Amino acid sequence: MTAVSMVLTLAVVVMWLGQAMPKSVALVVGLGLDGGWLATLAYERRLAAQGDHSTPVTVVGWVFGAAATGVLVAHALMAEKDSVGAWLAVSWLPLAAKALWLVHGLWERTALTPDALDAIQGIQQEARDEAAVARARLRSDAATEETRLTAVTQAGARVAHVQAKTAEALAEAWSTLEKARQGEDTGRALTSVTSRVTPDVTPRWELPVWGPTEPVPALEPGPALTDDALDVLVDEIRHSEVPALSYREMAARFRTAGHSASEVRLRAAWKRVA
Repeated sequence: MTAVSMVLTLAVVVMWLGQAMPKSVALVVGLGLDGGWLATLAYERRLAAQGDHSTPVTVVGWVFGAAATGVLVAHALMAEKDSVGAWLAVSWLPLAAKALWLVHGLWERTALTPDALDAIQGIQQEARDEAAVARARLRSDAATEETRLTAVTQAGARVAHVQAKTAEALAEAWSTLEKARQGEDTGRALTSVTSRVTPDVTPRWELPVWGPTEPVPALEPGPALTDDALDVLVDEIRHSEVPALSYREMAARFRTAGHSASEVRLRAAWKRVA
């Protein structure tokens, strides 16, 4: 675009000024305009390559581009009516070329080396991999949770079904028992195995005994332990192993050894010694 702009500017200057002065002079003027623009452009590119920037050089470059555009616009306005549109259509090329050089300079300032681009690509790929793994883990957890909820729901349905059947069976059994209890002839039979359920019924009868019987002497309960003796026993059993036994273990061994004491006294002794 720069080369086309320079050619168009040179041609317009030669055609425009060639009518009022020798064409050689007009050619020199056109080359001077293009040369100044090309010189400022080259110098600006050299500064950009060195990582530097010069505002005056940039301003001079834009002045040359505006001058070239002005020459093209003036020639278009002075040309014949049939060619005005064509010349106006190409009059923007110098400024457009200058703008493209500016964009190219900005692109060069942000350009990265292949190593940096590879590193960036690797980081992006790693991030995509981590995101994919996270999505897969979330989907797997969701599927697992759905399966667990389905299993729990099915188990609950089975439990509810069993409970309903059990309740139905108990209701039928209770209804049968209630009918039996309300019957006149069955009341006496029920008193043989349960407490009295019907008023004014013969007391329950004892189970028949077959053969001779001998009375069994009742077991005499052992003497109750005093608090001090109970404390000594609890402490000995508690420290029979290392580490010391818990209350449940001590109580089990206490009763296994044949000692007797109420739960209240045994727990009170435990609190005293522990």
